[in-house]
Amino acid sequence: MDVEFRDGSVRRIRFFASRLKYSRWVRVSLVKDETVESLVRSLAQHLDSWGGAPLLCVFDRPKTVALKWRRNGEVSEWNPVFACATLEMGIGVELCWPYRAQEKGAVENLVGFVKGSFFKVRRFQDAEDLEQQLGEWHREVNEERPCRATGVIPAVRWAEEAPRLRLLKVRPEELAISMPGTLYLYAERVRIVAGRHEAVHPRKFAPREGSTLASHRAALVAAVSGKRGQRYLKRQQLLEVGEPALRYLTEIVHRRPRQWLGEVDRLHEVLQSHGPEVLRRAMEEGLKAEVFSATYVEGFLQRAMAFQEAVP
Repeated sequence: MDVEFRDGSVRRIRFFASRLKYSRWVRVSLVKDETVESLVRSLAQHLDSWGGAPLLCVFDRPKTVALKWRRNGEVSEWNPVFACATLEMGIGVELCWPYRAQEKGAVENLVGFVKGSFFKVRRFQDAEDLEQQLGEWHREVNEERPCRATGVIPAVRWAEEAPRLRLLKVRPEELAISMPGTLYLYAERVRIVAGRHEAVHPRKFAPREGSTLASHRAALVAAVSGKRGQRYLKRQQLLEVGEPALRYLTEIVHRRPRQWLGEVDRLHEVLQSHGPEVLRRAMEEGLKAEVFSATYVEGFLQRAMAFQEAVP
């Protein structure tokens, strides 16, 4: 849905909508794209918010759900990511068929209802205001306004429907998306492709030696809430540099029990800026000199860079 904000700018909004058939309880989530992962994760969140899944979840036939089907409507090839996710959640799936007007109409009417009763009748200051108004709209259509189809407020009928819903086998935050991937092995690097995702890592030859890109480390830290949790994750990422990092951090923690968190922050900045190989060499030199601090590591790197610039 293309939405025009009050400043005249236009933004294309993508959303996932679902509705319980008996109670007519509606849930709408804004999504960043129309990929199968966005569909599956939104579905899991909706089912969890209702208290469980109905007997069947009815979909239209997008490629995110089914890739091929026979003339009689039977699916011959499911989208593998969607299929694995529904099995993990433990939900039944049924696809509506063009010749089943009642089923297909219900799906299309839901989309039309969301557009007509929310997007087309409201004005939004910006994206944040849209999100806030969507929350208000949810309350209105589910808890305050009688449904036109039933004449009853959805919340009233949902109270009757809820005991019949089946708990999901896995909570939304624990749902792992299964995606086939291909690994391309080169002499000095490794390229991993899974769907639209791609990453290139330096190839490692030592046993148990891992490789994490700086952007991946930053994303993992950003995903953890709370400073304490983020610092423990940073420490874990530093430990993955290797055995010298374990010894070096152990000395820092024992020698500075009240300041080691700040030391971890500074060392993690070095890891992000210069990479694990450079940080490992600096820590190895620190172990030899028996000097254990982020200041020493930073100074070592400055001296190393100055030496490189001085060499003709």
